[in-house]
Amino acid sequence: MLGSSKTLRDVFYEREEATLSPRAFLTKNTRGREIPCTPCSNRTEFQRDRDRIIHSKSFRRLTNKTQVFLCPAGEHYRTRLTHTLEVAQIARIIARALLLNEDLCEAGALGHDLGHTPFGHAGERMMQQCYSADFTHYKQSLRVVEKLENNGRGLNLTWEVKDAIVNHTGDNTAATLEGAIMRFADRIAYINHDIDDACRAGILTLDDIPRHLSDVLGNSHGIRINTMVTAVIEGSRDSDRIKMTETVAEATDELRAFLFKNVYLDSAAKKEEEKAMVLLGDLFRYFEKNPEKMPGIYKANLENEPVGRCVCDFISSMTDRYAINLYKEIFIPSVWHPPGEV
Repeated sequence: MLGSSKTLRDVFYEREEATLSPRAFLTKNTRGREIPCTPCSNRTEFQRDRDRIIHSKSFRRLTNKTQVFLCPAGEHYRTRLTHTLEVAQIARIIARALLLNEDLCEAGALGHDLGHTPFGHAGERMMQQCYSADFTHYKQSLRVVEKLENNGRGLNLTWEVKDAIVNHTGDNTAATLEGAIMRFADRIAYINHDIDDACRAGILTLDDIPRHLSDVLGNSHGIRINTMVTAVIEGSRDSDRIKMTETVAEATDELRAFLFKNVYLDSAAKKEEEKAMVLLGDLFRYFEKNPEKMPGIYKANLENEPVGRCVCDFISSMTDRYAINLYKEIFIPSVWHPPGEV
């Protein structure tokens, strides 16, 4: 029974102190939010962040954003949303095994790709050409949760969750061990589900994977994931940082390079990318010349930010299908039917 003055949040904080590793980041030590708000009696701050992300529009849009295959017609190919869920699951497994803060890991994982462009990394490259060479999906994810979501008010997430989001890839390292797990969970997820999707599409077979890599990592989807996750747990258990054991790390890096050569850069999965980049480039230039035609917060932000910045925000927010349909509406003429004729 809870005491008269004890909340569930207090119980969760006590549980963290009693059960987590000394290396774990305790939720009570958060640097907090940019805009202070009344604590929730039933949830910790990182649990609240998780819920804010899940209920956001940008999270729902991930269901129609490319992972590898552009706008796939098949129902079993990963999208950016299913990728995100797999990352969250892997991150929690690693955090639990290392007695780290699962809630911080989960919130960071669920938010890590909120700023991803339509058409995956092809869209990211197009925004680098049209807007800025410094554009990255992870910086855009931070911008989404800080400035674009919730009609421009942002999600007001904790500092640690935002740190995990923006540092899940790139040159910088997250400030917490939980944030550092993101980099490994993301890579483990996409390497393995992209192999799965590539085999489903007939681009690869499991026999195409070099034998010496299968000997180390395993020859099935589940075994490879388990091998990589176990390697992170074992490599990090007695360390002050998150890392894989050396042999598995080397094999994982080589498998990733194999995927770049055979799937990511030159395969049937990528044959539509050039068209997608042209589409996004045309949309960018159109709204750069006609910024008043952008909707909602993207138009409202024109009062305080450069046009290119606002157009980039709008383009990045689009799903694959929205971008395609908008392009048709703007650039493809409708067929004219004379009155009375079919």
